[in-house]
Amino acid sequence: MVSRSSRISLLELSSADMLSFPQTPRPLPRVLTAPGMIPDVDSSGDLDVLSPKTRQKIIIVANFLPLHAQKDPESGRWCFSFDEDALYLQLKDGFSSNSDVVYVGSLKVDVDASEQEEVSQKLLEDFNCVPTFLPPDLQKKFYHGFCKQYLWTLFHYMLPICPDHGNGFDRMLWQAYVSANKIFADKVLEVINPEYDFVWVHDYHLMVLPTFLRKAFNRVKLGFFLHSPFPSSEIYRTLPVREEIMKALLNADLIGFHTYDYARHFLSCCSRLMGLVFESKRGHIGIEYFGRTVYIKILAVGIHMGQLESALNHPSSSMKAKEIQKQFKGKKLILGADDMDIFKGISLKLLAMEQLLQQHEELRGKLVMVQIINPARSTGKDVQEAKRETYMTTRRINEDFGFPGYEPVILIDRKVPTYEKTAYYALAECCIVNAVRDGMNLVPYKYTVCRQGTPKMDDALGIASASCRASMLVVSEFIGCSPSLSGAIKVNPWDTGAVANALYSAIMMPDLEKQLRHEKHFRYISTHDVAYWSRAFVQDLDRACKDHYRKRCWGLGFGLGFRVLSLSPSFRKLSIDHIVSAYRRTNRRAIFLDYDGTVVPQASIVKTPSPEVISVLNNLCDDPKNTVFIVSGRGKDSLNEWFAQCENLGLAAEHGYFIRWSRTSNWETNPIGTDFDWKRIAEPVMRSYTETTDGSNIEAKESALVWHHQDADPDFGTCQAKELLDHLENVLANEPVVVKRGQHIVEVKPQGVTKGLVAEKVLSAMISNGKQPDFVMCIGDDRSDEDMFESISSIANESCLPAAPEIFACTVGQKPSKARYYLDDTVDVVKLLQGLATASVIKPRCSSEIQVSFQDTA
Repeated sequence: MVSRSSRISLLELSSADMLSFPQTPRPLPRVLTAPGMIPDVDSSGDLDVLSPKTRQKIIIVANFLPLHAQKDPESGRWCFSFDEDALYLQLKDGFSSNSDVVYVGSLKVDVDASEQEEVSQKLLEDFNCVPTFLPPDLQKKFYHGFCKQYLWTLFHYMLPICPDHGNGFDRMLWQAYVSANKIFADKVLEVINPEYDFVWVHDYHLMVLPTFLRKAFNRVKLGFFLHSPFPSSEIYRTLPVREEIMKALLNADLIGFHTYDYARHFLSCCSRLMGLVFESKRGHIGIEYFGRTVYIKILAVGIHMGQLESALNHPSSSMKAKEIQKQFKGKKLILGADDMDIFKGISLKLLAMEQLLQQHEELRGKLVMVQIINPARSTGKDVQEAKRETYMTTRRINEDFGFPGYEPVILIDRKVPTYEKTAYYALAECCIVNAVRDGMNLVPYKYTVCRQGTPKMDDALGIASASCRASMLVVSEFIGCSPSLSGAIKVNPWDTGAVANALYSAIMMPDLEKQLRHEKHFRYISTHDVAYWSRAFVQDLDRACKDHYRKRCWGLGFGLGFRVLSLSPSFRKLSIDHIVSAYRRTNRRAIFLDYDGTVVPQASIVKTPSPEVISVLNNLCDDPKNTVFIVSGRGKDSLNEWFAQCENLGLAAEHGYFIRWSRTSNWETNPIGTDFDWKRIAEPVMRSYTETTDGSNIEAKESALVWHHQDADPDFGTCQAKELLDHLENVLANEPVVVKRGQHIVEVKPQGVTKGLVAEKVLSAMISNGKQPDFVMCIGDDRSDEDMFESISSIANESCLPAAPEIFACTVGQKPSKARYYLDDTVDVVKLLQGLATASVIKPRCSSEIQVSFQDTA
């Protein structure tokens, strides 16, 4: 539901200036969007009409382009080549041959401003790359500042609780982050055809970019994939700009994560911070957000099998493998390959190796750990401290357990070419990845494929081609690839004793078991490669965007609070002028109103109707042309007390189990449900869930039992509600009741008791008395009100009626509904009722009211 207060907030207004960055000097291409849609750019100049035969592009947006760049010092000319190891280059193998791939990102080198236009032209023509040239100061604040020193550490669970433990939030660095994202967005807008193209944004560097693109083109086909962990809500909620980032991510159509844990944390943040709910629809998780469905994709990225096998077959790799085989002859090799940063757990890995050698003297001289250290991606005292600790621990181990000709730990602290890494992978008995937190980490995948070998590598190492292959993995349970490696030994990297035991088990494991584990891993890795990952993501993105041009779109909000409201063409806001016009020209009107969330705000602590509501209802009821009913799930005693001043108002309590036609008439009971023995079964079950769910309570009605969890923890309350629903359905399977979930409730009530039945009774009574309605209005906000919307449409449109009445089924809030109209909130509902009351002709009502009992219409 979109409340009035959510349309414009001070937070959004305060952040609006962040969007006011100068456009890139290069003019944007002019494109036509969907019919009736106006691009959010300057309208001056002609628009280029795109041919329907235009080839679809997939625009990959990442922090860095998949390119190597080097400037010849003599000629001064720039030389570029593709980086074959770059994931963003490899993923194009999963795309259709009918699609063009365009890359948008930064170069890893500085290009002088005078050369940027020429370089841009060359990269676009020769490599389909669009460079984003960030000024050096902005690049430093954006990448090394906000991204690496703050956001990256926070997403890896390091809170800046003191100056020596992570960097605190800096508003200037955040503004640099937003500025850089805006520049990336401008570059995308230069090459996009929004009607045909897909945009796929990658990683935490560009998390607010979706807002800029969605603002420019409301129907842009936009996916986002996070390659880092997404932290638990307790960690994420410490981020001062948490809502801005969440709203920006929700401007994508599909959001991808490597693991279910990361997706679960994101969904929890959506629930706790924004009150959003998610559902699984035919196996796909979707979040309803202002009429749009934002889908969640959970799929770990894979490796490029062909590229890795080519590296194995390279002559340099075979030569290096022979050299390593000779160097470590008679020894078992444990391999680690990690970036130098504080989260890779290199020092913890070394401590485990130290403990292993302490416990097993027989391994001394026979076991070697080779640790490849990739260059650090960021700078800072944390990295320097981690590097110092690594060297200090290595020195101690080698001094304590080494001897001439034997070093237990060998550090390779330099940039190691791919051919050399593959040689180490191919010869290692075991590979260990001991990160304390990592987004994905593809090292175990690469190691497994290299252990599978190729004919050329087998020949170089003297391995028979028909021999069985084996590999062993020891992996941290806190890395993204861990769930997909069911045959690996999972460890807690902080428990060095357990890691040492895992290494010993991996080395001493029987060959047959090693082979079976290897086969299991290789089968998964070879079938879930990078092409499989990218193809699956784009297919799901296409599915997520299929309804884009079937709905109408409006932009809402300012700054980074911008979002798009997307509604079906047949679902529109109810105009007061339109309904008042119909109201005036009709003579027999039926009006049905829900109570909570319709005439009284759902979140209001005071549940009694305001004097304003009482007054407008009395004005409507005093018009003899009107039959007005409040149809609520509330008990009859509460409704009787609250509406004691409304003489001619009809009341339906407990979803229609009780009905009263006016204040002077008696309450009638629905004859459908008279057996309440089921309460003796349901109440103890509900009580047990209430005792274990803090903030929940039971509401006992005469005809129903309701379990409320509005004040419980959002995640736990929802989880308990699902479990309670299943529990009650099982124990009440043979009882004449239905169990339903509503907004923060689980309700058990007699079968056949619905709000729709109330509408049927009232309308049937009007028809049987010769007063066929020519105006029917029904307003509600909950799932139970959908029954009313359906009933008034079916009964009022019966062929036996001389003329079809004007029907106004209206839900409160923009959401999927059987109603054709919506109003934003209860304020709009009361304003609408006031408009109708003002249009009423007030006359004394006839003493003969339309009254009929349930039995008369059964």
